[in-house]
Amino acid sequence: MEKQTLIYLFVGTSFALYIGIALWSRAGSTKEFYVAGGGVNPVVNGMATAADWMSAASFISMAGIIAFAGYDGSVYLMGWTGGYVLLALLLAPYLRKFGQFTVPDFIGTRYYSKAARVVAVICLIFISFTYIAGQMRGVGIVFSRFLDVPILWGVIIGMGIVFVYAVLGGMKGITYTQVAQYCVLIFAYMVPAFFLSFIITGNPIPQAGLGSQVSDESGLYVLEKLNLVLTDLGFGQYTDGSKSMIDVFCITLALMVGTAGLPHVIVRFFTVPKASDARRSAGWALIFIALLYTTAGPLGAFARLNFVDSVNETVYADAPEWFTNWESNDLIAWADKNGDGVMQYRAGDAFAGAPEFAEETGAHGERIVTNQRTITSDNEVYVDRDIMVLANPEIGNLPGWVIALVAAGGLAAALSTAAGLLLVISSSVSHDLLKSTFKPDISEKGELLAARIAATAAIVISGYLGIYPPGWVAQVVAFAFGLAAASLFPAIFMGIFSKRMNREGAIAGMVTGLTSTFLYIAYFKLWEPTANTAENWLFGISPEGIGVIGMVLNFAVAIAVARMTAKPPAEIDALVENIRVPRGAGAAQGH
Repeated sequence: MEKQTLIYLFVGTSFALYIGIALWSRAGSTKEFYVAGGGVNPVVNGMATAADWMSAASFISMAGIIAFAGYDGSVYLMGWTGGYVLLALLLAPYLRKFGQFTVPDFIGTRYYSKAARVVAVICLIFISFTYIAGQMRGVGIVFSRFLDVPILWGVIIGMGIVFVYAVLGGMKGITYTQVAQYCVLIFAYMVPAFFLSFIITGNPIPQAGLGSQVSDESGLYVLEKLNLVLTDLGFGQYTDGSKSMIDVFCITLALMVGTAGLPHVIVRFFTVPKASDARRSAGWALIFIALLYTTAGPLGAFARLNFVDSVNETVYADAPEWFTNWESNDLIAWADKNGDGVMQYRAGDAFAGAPEFAEETGAHGERIVTNQRTITSDNEVYVDRDIMVLANPEIGNLPGWVIALVAAGGLAAALSTAAGLLLVISSSVSHDLLKSTFKPDISEKGELLAARIAATAAIVISGYLGIYPPGWVAQVVAFAFGLAAASLFPAIFMGIFSKRMNREGAIAGMVTGLTSTFLYIAYFKLWEPTANTAENWLFGISPEGIGVIGMVLNFAVAIAVARMTAKPPAEIDALVENIRVPRGAGAAQGH
């Protein structure tokens, strides 16, 4: 069977499965829409949580960043994995015991304030839209390459699929769809890794293959060869980092505590019957997540080796098929700077930013890049980092069914997280703003309709952000974690562990953390991108890590304001005490 036919078959079958599950498990009540009825098995919920957690950034972009950043890319592995452990142990059981639907629900009730609830909703929407932009961009990239449509139409098709199972199915539909998506994405991630590890080292286990010798009789280990190859081309050693220690620390910590404040992951712990199930569910999710995360490092290393071997010093006329496939989607490009018809891959930027193409083609049939003249480096090859995992099977000459499987897996990863985020946005509008704040007398049917309308509007906005994204997929997602670290995490943490924290402190802290972090990121990424260098950063901390400073400001402002204002009422004292009780899940109710 032809490769393209296999891709249509795999992707079409997976989409039919997702939509079928959504229609079968369509939500009929607000409880089913928000928390899947609250009766999901911990193992099932663990798998759904893993799918929710492992977004397009994890599947598509993380190994690509590791492939090109080397040691510096490890911050994503450490931060996201460590953050999940932090969430599972520190927050999840307490929030589950609280017994409500959403994070703003917890903050609004714990801080006895509608204003606190509204601020939490604003923080949540900022975070979720920043995060979802990366997911929709990932959907567009997969569609553009494998289904041979422009990224614009790829995003629109993805919006349509998510609309069906997120808007109709709610959390109930999303939960069981995400179980199917986890199975697809983990299989799609692991199979190429097994193949590549075996081809490069003779060891089919990628985690072991990374520490094995290369099968070329050189006697070199994988990382030794990678270091030699890259230094010969003018790059730094793969195992050396260029980031400062303070920046590595801050990015890792921002990703960790941002994870613990991510609303779409936290809400999954409300879907199990009791608090002890939340812990078990978290443990299972960690096992399911570890399968992918321990594979990302080896996959990135194998991808970089294969990329250099496949591209560098290759005559363009003899370029492998995968190169021209991705070139037609504007995600890889070559400019013959020295006129020799041979592709030279070296350190430095090939062009000024992403390639801009002229209408005509060059002497060798290549697409002419019009913005190459502003760059004087010897590098002639531009590659979008987000394509590396998707292109890996083609670069490694793997069978067509593996390529089709990766296409289905990339879409599963992006769509699963997008659906979770859309649900969080819709529930925050319908439940936290309408039902709990501005229109408490709304009927359950009206609330469910409002949730679906909000989800539809969120899909349209997220689609726009996917078409015009502010950065690589994993970078955009990193900013969402920074915003979560600076705004929601301190409010949740102090809400559980500090009886003295009151509404004035929590509101002031959230506003301070969100505003300061957003302005810092916006300055360097939107307003003055040319100034985004280490010498201009505050304390040498990059925009990806600034969420830590926002978090510290949040804690400091919240504690100072709380000390200067009245203590929380006695019933809030009792509520906090009740949430902390180790056994029994039914006593602490928010309303």
